[in-house]
Amino acid sequence: MKKLDQRGSHVVAVLIAIVVLAAVGFVGWRVVAKKDTKQNVSTTSTPSSDAKTQAETSNVTWEWMGSEWKASGTLPACPNLLALSQSPTDVSKATNILYPGQTRGGDYKPHGGFRFDNSTNTDVTVKVPMDAKLYEGSRYIESGEVQYLLVFVAPCGLMYRFDHLLTLNDKFQKAVEATLPVAKPDDSRTTKFDPQISVTAGETVATAVGFSKTKNVSFDFGVYDLRQRNAAAKDSSFVSKHQNELSQAAYGVCWFELLPAKDADTVKSLPAGDSSSAKTSDYCK
Repeated sequence: MKKLDQRGSHVVAVLIAIVVLAAVGFVGWRVVAKKDTKQNVSTTSTPSSDAKTQAETSNVTWEWMGSEWKASGTLPACPNLLALSQSPTDVSKATNILYPGQTRGGDYKPHGGFRFDNSTNTDVTVKVPMDAKLYEGSRYIESGEVQYLLVFVAPCGLMYRFDHLLTLNDKFQKAVEATLPVAKPDDSRTTKFDPQISVTAGETVATAVGFSKTKNVSFDFGVYDLRQRNAAAKDSSFVSKHQNELSQAAYGVCWFELLPAKDADTVKSLPAGDSSSAKTSDYCK
């Protein structure tokens, strides 16, 4: 009887050990499964660092701080260094070029421009030359006609500016109506767009330029590298002379070389549009 009791106790002990081992194994499996599930969820729900960085840099904005331009974050790289994706207009139709960085009409002009003296009307198409955001603008009355000035800034630090646009396409006309004050005579003070509006190279900005009443078919175009001051601004006398316009004068560039090669050659071969300053330029050498 005693031997049977010992044998029974031994069997019970073995069974208990098996149950305990099975329980431990089950719990361990659950923990590993749970860990794997967490890892899978984490991997699929968290964006890659590259995607996050790209999103952050595309949202970089610029602000004039009174003495220099400042970016809100890390800059993305400009495509093709600082080359424009395309020309802002069909340069083959231009008759003259206004040079950036010269005095015209008694005022210093960091921007240049295009003239279309052979055009019988104001129907000249202006397009976005580089992906950017609509930064600020103005609508004002000059010579009895409403004129539009629009400024765009690319996150990488390239700014470009159009003036003397006569007829805007719908997208930009709606933006102007929603943001800019009513046009007043000779008051071209700018207003910032908030939020800024993204634009893509190739979009049509305007379908007519200049002044229809006087048949002055032209528009201004300026390009500025906000990342650093230009060579002209290394001269203290230049800085002192243009203290009230440094946000443009100290950052303007000769945009001829930024155009596609064929258009750049065409532009440089055209006669100057200003009879007084001709091809004199602080930027174009």
